[in-house]
Amino acid sequence: MRYTFDYTVQPDGTAALARVYGEEPVLVLPETLPGPDGQPLPLARLGSYCFSGTVRDRMPGQLFRCGWDGAGPMVPADPAAAGEELHPIAGSFLEEMTLPQALREIGSCAFYNCRALRKITMGSGPLSVGSDVFLNCFVLTDLVVCAQPDAATGLSAIVNNISSNLRVSFLPDGPEGEPAAVFRYPEYWEDIEETPAHILLHTFSGQGYHYRQCFRDGRLLCDEYDAIFAQGHGGDDPTYMALLCLDRLRYPWQLGEEAAGCYRAFLAQQGAAVAEALIRAQDRESLRALLDLNVLDGTALVAASGAAQRAGDAQSAALLADAEYRARPPKPKRRYTFDDF
Repeated sequence: MRYTFDYTVQPDGTAALARVYGEEPVLVLPETLPGPDGQPLPLARLGSYCFSGTVRDRMPGQLFRCGWDGAGPMVPADPAAAGEELHPIAGSFLEEMTLPQALREIGSCAFYNCRALRKITMGSGPLSVGSDVFLNCFVLTDLVVCAQPDAATGLSAIVNNISSNLRVSFLPDGPEGEPAAVFRYPEYWEDIEETPAHILLHTFSGQGYHYRQCFRDGRLLCDEYDAIFAQGHGGDDPTYMALLCLDRLRYPWQLGEEAAGCYRAFLAQQGAAVAEALIRAQDRESLRALLDLNVLDGTALVAASGAAQRAGDAQSAALLADAEYRARPPKPKRRYTFDDF
């Protein structure tokens, strides 16, 4: 079998996933798992330490097991079968994860020490998240939400458990569709200081904490999100903040003119650095979008062209050369008179 699932049956008639086994680091979880009577159970919960390299908390209840080839029906199996060696899709082996639409809860430390996990795709609907769910997930930078940007989702629960840089794309038509909106959440740091009166004071460095508070009833508040940028961002990485500007201008979902003006002005200041970052990432589609905004001046274009040449990136160099040509002022047309002959 391609995948093997260990799970328990919850009192509400849903399934709670305990462990997944397989040989592929990219995992798409099924929407349902077979119940004891053969009826499908919605996969609504990921148990604690479900994808952690080390399981420290055994899920209570009777454990069921089934196998799945990724396309056909699921086949029940005996979880106590002797001599069967299974490879867990967990820890540093896991790279990408697609969560089921029915998921409503993620247990504590579910992705603890998943150091290679870089992308999660999730659906709509409410979601509760335990503690330390993404602890030590150092390369988790991309989150895809298969919903409209104004829908009520579990996004708030996810972003408030990740303090590092995170890019969130809303794809209403599914993972293969085009983004309706893209929002970035800059990293932030939390400091705890104890006063002489033994009172703990929490302070936050970076605007990333404030961006993560722009939700109400599970819905993203675009106006509040955009208003944060104008309040200052001196403690944040300027290149990453410029990438935030680029994504908001590129996918202007509910973007007001004043906020768009702030984004364009900052992107013009950081244009060369952003272009170089996109060249290093070989993200030519975003580089083309940046050039289409016409915010880079001649100096920035020359600097970006140099970066493309140093990287040996001929395609990016061609895009920049075309942009430089279009940015040149038109040559004045020479007028001829009969006196010239």
